[in-house]
Amino acid sequence: MSKWMWLTILAAGVAMILGCSQQPSGTAAMIEDKTYTVTPAVKAGIVTGEVTEMKVTERVEKGSDRVVSPAKLTGTLKLKNTSANQTVRLVAGKILYIDAQGQPIKLEESRTEPVVKFATYGSERLDPGQDATQSLDVEFPAEALKAKKLKEIRLELAYIPSPYREESINFTVSIGAGKEARGLRGFYAGSGRTRCGR
Repeated sequence: MSKWMWLTILAAGVAMILGCSQQPSGTAAMIEDKTYTVTPAVKAGIVTGEVTEMKVTERVEKGSDRVVSPAKLTGTLKLKNTSANQTVRLVAGKILYIDAQGQPIKLEESRTEPVVKFATYGSERLDPGQDATQSLDVEFPAEALKAKKLKEIRLELAYIPSPYREESINFTVSIGAGKEARGLRGFYAGSGRTRCGR
């Protein structure tokens, strides 16, 4: 049961306990989540990846289909550096929703642009063969929910590649013949206390 329904039940219970006069009974609005599954693929130069558990969720009022919470895209993004000799520093990602004509689908004006930030320390740097996981929770345009409107979801990645090199350093060494350690015994032998002036 959603929190909206709990709030409606709680308000009705408080009114009954406090003895409000009876009003004509109305029906409580039932809220439900509409979930849409999405199948993605990711490739950007030397960075490849996958998105798992990807879905679009919109909260609507049951019966009237009035939108209570606008659609959001959620999932888990896993990126991998496929380069053998370059480190990648992930800067940011931008998600674009592309229609059947290859044009971006705009978000409603009051909503924020869907960006992916690699804010967790360590998740922004990928050495060769290394991968990182990032959760997605971004706005999704209502227009894209219409049948056959959305063709693809594009993730534009900004990253900085830099050469990665592993080298070995050899130290030339030689071990000499063992030597007996000399102590300070000769210095202390024969030295005694002297008194000045006597």
